[in-house]
Amino acid sequence: MPRRRLALLGALCLALAACAGPVYTTRADPKVVLRELDQSAITSGEPSLPTRNVLYEHGLFEAFDERPAAAIAALHRAMVAAQGDQDMLFALAELSFLHGQATKKKDYYLAAAVYAYAFLFPEKAGDPGPGRFDPRLRTAADLYNWALILSFRAANGSEVVPQGGAFELPFGRLEVAFDPAALRAGDRELFGFIPIGELEVHGLAMRYRWPGLGAPLAASTRPIDASRPGRDLVAPRLKVPVTALLRIAEARRALVQGEPLTSRLELHLAWDAESVSIAGERVPLELEPSSALALSFTGLPILEIETLGFLGRLTGVLADRPPLVSSTPYKPGLIPVVFVHGTESSVVRWAEMVNRLQADPEIRSHFQFWFFQYDSGNPIALSSLGLRDAVSAALARLDPEGKDPALRRMVMIGHSQGGLLVKMQVINSGDQFWDAISKKPLDELQLSDKTRELLRRGLFVKPLPEVSRVVFICTPQRGSFVAGRNIIRNLVRALVTLPTNLTGLDADLIRNRDAWRSGVSLVVPSAVDNMSPHNHFILTLEKIPVASDVKVNSIIAIETDGPVEQGNDGVVEYSSAHIEPVESEFIVRPSPHSTQGNPQTIEEVRRILRLHIGLKTGATPIEAR
Repeated sequence: MPRRRLALLGALCLALAACAGPVYTTRADPKVVLRELDQSAITSGEPSLPTRNVLYEHGLFEAFDERPAAAIAALHRAMVAAQGDQDMLFALAELSFLHGQATKKKDYYLAAAVYAYAFLFPEKAGDPGPGRFDPRLRTAADLYNWALILSFRAANGSEVVPQGGAFELPFGRLEVAFDPAALRAGDRELFGFIPIGELEVHGLAMRYRWPGLGAPLAASTRPIDASRPGRDLVAPRLKVPVTALLRIAEARRALVQGEPLTSRLELHLAWDAESVSIAGERVPLELEPSSALALSFTGLPILEIETLGFLGRLTGVLADRPPLVSSTPYKPGLIPVVFVHGTESSVVRWAEMVNRLQADPEIRSHFQFWFFQYDSGNPIALSSLGLRDAVSAALARLDPEGKDPALRRMVMIGHSQGGLLVKMQVINSGDQFWDAISKKPLDELQLSDKTRELLRRGLFVKPLPEVSRVVFICTPQRGSFVAGRNIIRNLVRALVTLPTNLTGLDADLIRNRDAWRSGVSLVVPSAVDNMSPHNHFILTLEKIPVASDVKVNSIIAIETDGPVEQGNDGVVEYSSAHIEPVESEFIVRPSPHSTQGNPQTIEEVRRILRLHIGLKTGATPIEAR
């Protein structure tokens, strides 16, 4: 071969060697390979393989590293020329998001949302869109969701501010319409929108996330008119799950034709809608209910509430907490489930259960959850009167004309002492409580009008007609062996501060010393006194049956192995918690007294609620042995 041709061949080989390396494979752990295949701007902060391919195809791979804004602009022009090519739209969404992160420029975040929306929703029939197995579909939705949060984030970085206006984009402008009426939820307004997709959740065993489209947020609420609380029971600290959705009109066509982009920012409350219609299809909204629930309890002084609440020594805002609160604004047609916590406890103990119940779409579409808060050291008759008054006031406030039949199918669920409060709502006591402690009729005693009326309302009770089912959880129907210990009762009696509405009751008791039966203390009892197996109150309550038209379900925890009949949960014996007749009795084992977060307990409550509305209940919860 002539020397000149050899030299040319050598130069060619050197050139090829300089621009290409060897092509080969090596074996690797499948997890490593999948991690490389699944990388994206969302998961790793690097472009996904489909986006890298687009950059290489258009000779922009190195340009994006060196001049990202120019590379994005060039790819935008190529996308327009290709009449909205979906591969380029996805790449533009990802690259714009990455450049927004690098520069902190909101116009690129907003551009990422526009490109992702155009990729996800082709407007015309026949236009290509992502298939249901295309991994880019989920990535594009995540890019859109996260980009919305960053586009409307407040200057402090901790909140999102829904607003309208004209927003600049790298290639034009986006008009955003926003109706301030969207901030209204019944008689309340939403404010303080927290992006909950960025939060880690602690203290809940289960974290529920419903993937979809839209930025998942948690909003605080306040009455629109502070002087008029309105027709709801929403807890003041409650964080409401909300999804922000930016609906962009014909995004792909507008991008291709260079027309002005118009959009509407919407806020969707979790209890109002779980999906929306876009481009002729039902699209699920992204929601993070577990995160919103956990955020509601973040910073709550649980130990103070439970301990000082038991002792009757809460002060300030905590002392003025509303007795009955709801996890959602009132919505006609939803059956109330009233949760009543036990001794030295609080509504926080129901968090795990409510988290699971809200994840059942049929339960959350049929029920609303209410929570009773009370000082658990008070006499049980007084606390049960507070529950009765709170429920009656709520019904009168929410449905003054009695038009909502769902409110007349109420379910009450009580744990421990809370179960005794619940039972007091569904019995006809007649004179039995009074006759157990007094030898004289109430009207013959020398009492103040205030004391007489309090005793009449607290000890002479009839069933609340709105309650159609009760669930007892670890309820000491015949008292607790812990409460039966004198040292415990005496210590509690010395520490508990009784409420002001019992002021003067001790003096009235002493003034009528000759009226009381043997063994009746002339000191106002605490809840622990009432739950002693030898106390007049618990002995009487145990004998009074639940009204025959109320369904009863019982859940009993057993802490140890051995015969159920000889077991206990560390606080209540099985023989005390057992009650007849019942629709069902479910044994949770092994479980301590605080069983509200036990999966077996939760699934049994879920079964009961589904049964209450005539739905399939599924299999009986598994008992771990």
